[in-house]
Amino acid sequence: MALAAARRATTRRLTGAALALLLAACTTAPGPNAAANATTAVPRDGQHDFDAEFGTWKTTLRRLVNPFDPSPRWVDYEGTSVVSKVWGGRANLVELAVDGPAGRLEGLSLRLYDPQTRRWSLNFASPRGGGIATPTVGGFDGDRGEFYADESFDGRPIRVRFVITKLNIDLWRFEQAFSADGGRTWEVNWIATDTRL
Repeated sequence: MALAAARRATTRRLTGAALALLLAACTTAPGPNAAANATTAVPRDGQHDFDAEFGTWKTTLRRLVNPFDPSPRWVDYEGTSVVSKVWGGRANLVELAVDGPAGRLEGLSLRLYDPQTRRWSLNFASPRGGGIATPTVGGFDGDRGEFYADESFDGRPIRVRFVITKLNIDLWRFEQAFSADGGRTWEVNWIATDTRL
């Protein structure tokens, strides 16, 4: 009787150990999609994409006076931009003030980072309009950021593309373009270069 009880106890221990090993193998063994899952990239955290831009910059700006006009006329400006960190870098504020033959341009851009979507929204305002324009939304791939919005211009729908390129630590380029055909063709209307002061 003692021998039978010992065998039952040993069998229970071995069965329990085998079940534990089987359960561990099932939860840690790679599944049939393991290779595909291993190559799926986790979206990168871009909340510090603009950190290298904090500071004061000399800004040179070219602006197309009348977008979509068959006779393009560009005007040039020069001044400064100040980029300030907000919320530990998850947001920043750009203050633009430039002057040229066509007068003075001032603007603010509040850039906000969304940690859920890992995208930036660029929210521009000028003292002329007194409000914030439709934000362009996007992100960076390396040193190039692309941001898009749907807006209207002179009563017709357009697509807006804003490209920011970090050429080096002390030189950034900004380019805005409009598309009246859903993004098939683009007309650049704003080119700015910031050089660190």
